[in-house]
Amino acid sequence: MSQIRLNRRRFLECTGIAASLALTAACAPAAPAPTPTEAPAEVAEATPTPTTAPAEVPAAKYNEAPMLAERVQAGTLPPVEERLPKEPMVIPVTEEIGQYGGTWHRCAVGPGDASIIFSRLGYENLVRWNEDLVSVSPNLVKSFEISEDATEFTFYLREGTRWSDGEPLTADDFVFWYEDILLNKEITPTIPKHFRDPVNDEVMVLEKVDDYTFKIRFGSPYGLYIQVMAGADGLQDRICAPKHYLTQFHPKYVAKDELDKKTKDAKFENWWEYFANRRLWDNPEHPRLTPWIPTRVPPDIPILCERNPYYWKTDPEGNQLPYIDRVQFDVVENSDLLNLKAVAGELDMQFRHIMWSNYPLFIENAEKGDYRVMKWTLAEGSNCLLFPNMNHKDPGLRELLANLDFRIALSHGINRSDINELAYQGFGTPRQASLIPQSAYFKEEHALRYADHDPEKANGILDDLGLTERDSEGFRLRLDGQPLLLTVEYFPQFGPWRDVLQMMSEQWQEIGIRMTPKEEDRTLVAERAGAGETDVSVGTMDYCATPLIRPDRFVPFGAPGVYESNAVQWWTWNLTRGQQGEEPPEEVKQQYALYDQIRGASPDALPPLAEQFFDNASINLWNIGTVGVLPHVGVVKNNFRNVPEEAVSDWLLLTPGNTNVEQYFIRQG
Repeated sequence: MSQIRLNRRRFLECTGIAASLALTAACAPAAPAPTPTEAPAEVAEATPTPTTAPAEVPAAKYNEAPMLAERVQAGTLPPVEERLPKEPMVIPVTEEIGQYGGTWHRCAVGPGDASIIFSRLGYENLVRWNEDLVSVSPNLVKSFEISEDATEFTFYLREGTRWSDGEPLTADDFVFWYEDILLNKEITPTIPKHFRDPVNDEVMVLEKVDDYTFKIRFGSPYGLYIQVMAGADGLQDRICAPKHYLTQFHPKYVAKDELDKKTKDAKFENWWEYFANRRLWDNPEHPRLTPWIPTRVPPDIPILCERNPYYWKTDPEGNQLPYIDRVQFDVVENSDLLNLKAVAGELDMQFRHIMWSNYPLFIENAEKGDYRVMKWTLAEGSNCLLFPNMNHKDPGLRELLANLDFRIALSHGINRSDINELAYQGFGTPRQASLIPQSAYFKEEHALRYADHDPEKANGILDDLGLTERDSEGFRLRLDGQPLLLTVEYFPQFGPWRDVLQMMSEQWQEIGIRMTPKEEDRTLVAERAGAGETDVSVGTMDYCATPLIRPDRFVPFGAPGVYESNAVQWWTWNLTRGQQGEEPPEEVKQQYALYDQIRGASPDALPPLAEQFFDNASINLWNIGTVGVLPHVGVVKNNFRNVPEEAVSDWLLLTPGNTNVEQYFIRQG
């Protein structure tokens, strides 16, 4: 079936199926997928329209896991044909048709880390990103349509799709979410920006067409909306809710006295707090649409999630997915302990929290641990990304940090090649803050701009800025005569930032800049950066594969509690349409306005706007990059199959969900 790319022509139209899959785990015995007594008919090609889902397995005989077949035999579960929709989603396999059974052993850093069962391990959005990273395909819906002006989106559900408790999924579940959750000010006091019109900021309209069709409308073109729905903001629990379950906790459907008693008995002060609690991942009573659902939750550990008997996908031979019976999360205190378990071969398949710096150790122990070491590509334009505070409260530092030439000089003072070889063991690519090569809008010139190590050029720029006076140690003084000291605040969690910043401190001595790295708790860095109190903070430049739906790294940005903040006052001005914060310089206002245009652009208008957007970010160097395009290292047991050798890893792709974890399996024998 044809597939329409989103990057240069009609990025909104889409078709095909999210390709590449992944994983499986070892421990409990696995049974092969049962041979059907009547083989399914050959998969027919779908009509080649851009919004039609992949080919569907005809309603012949479907197969199911032995553990579910036993329940059917006992009369406690309907036959598999009655549990699947009329047109199940068909998922291709990475290597081969899998085997049923087994437990996927993983590890979580703290109990809350297991919540990824409903995001990264349960990527069930309306639509999904395809492997090309520029197109999306139907997922929970069987097809969708976009109006010519990109103001109206029509979604067609798969008739017969069911929640994990067997109740039908219908358009009413989307209307309930919209009317009784999104528009309820007590539950949702602030409606997220991606549910608002890109021009007039009005909330979108969702309406039911029939039981299996609903529409979403905006007053202005919102070309990016379908991409937003493919990412983290489009997760099923953020666009849909099981009405049949949640109405028992909502005042629109329950008498006040009854709901007050329920709330009090559950030890909550307000009904909306109780309602929010019932939607949390660790409520096993809440119906789900994901491959696995929790059956043992904190404080009980290990955390256990078992297969969803009503999961609505099959493989190409009609075997209901997932192949794996259950996912088990052991809980540890920190990433170091998790990595020790990985080295020892105690994890079946995991990339999350696996440190690439331990790569030599993983390779050394792979044979003993009976696992293979895999390397996917992190969607990080830069791992150690510097966020210079351009809205600094100190006027002297603000004048410098908000000056493009000063930032360019700092960038030329960094020896990225040395940092890559020594701090990153040669795994990365020395580069400027920019998109990764797999992105549709990547330009090599962006990765190279201001990135060469040239102390002579940097010194010349600083001299031209008037920073010619130095102290007795040779460090430059500010324009007001005070010592020029930059404190870089960081936390040592997502990379070898301690080593990187120590090297950078020594390198900047060559250009007369005194820099002091300051290691702090992550919460403290976020608190200070989000309040505009840092000189420079450090974060990762992720989101660089599908960046238009999360543009934080390409505009001056700042928010309370966010360590990747470099312009809190300017960003506040942008969000409040000038009612709060401080008016930014013209080039910043133009970038904000350009992104507003991008959000609402029609398909044909988007490419040149996006190109200009990333050109502007590159030229203005609001953030300073170091080393990026690092591998995302994972350990995978040798009998854990259907994990792709290559994939791009990112939160916006909900990795490893973008590799179709439902088709991972554990090979026996």
